Amino acid sequence: QVQVVESGGGLVQPGGSLRLSCSASRNIGSVYAMGWYRQAPGKEREPVARRLRAGNTYYADSVKGRFAISNDAAENTVLLQMDNLKPEDTAVYYCNIVTFSSGVYWGQGTSVTVSS
Repeated sequence: QVQVVESGGGLVQPGGSLRLSCSASRNIGSVYAMGWYRQAPGKEREPVARRLRAGNTYYADSVKGRFAISNDAAENTVLLQMDNLKPEDTAVYYCNIVTFSSGVYWGQGTSVTVSS
């Protein structure tokens, strides 16, 4: 059974930093893309950052210059470094993994709260 496990959420003051981590089990298959989505209370889930196996990277406009995604393809891990956090970044963050042949996988979500 494929497992996708996230960690790193928590409570932080505005301007602070957090780093989210996501690891997928090796039986997930060949990965096409790894990334992060978030869902704030009362809102739809939205993409935050994504990194393709080829190296292309995407960021939502709202996080450009503040968030950085990186991954270790060999270990099926993806990190999201979040700096200069704002209250509007408060959400549950979900790891998203797209494979070439076995489908799309989601993590269980990790909560990020930015508040003074």
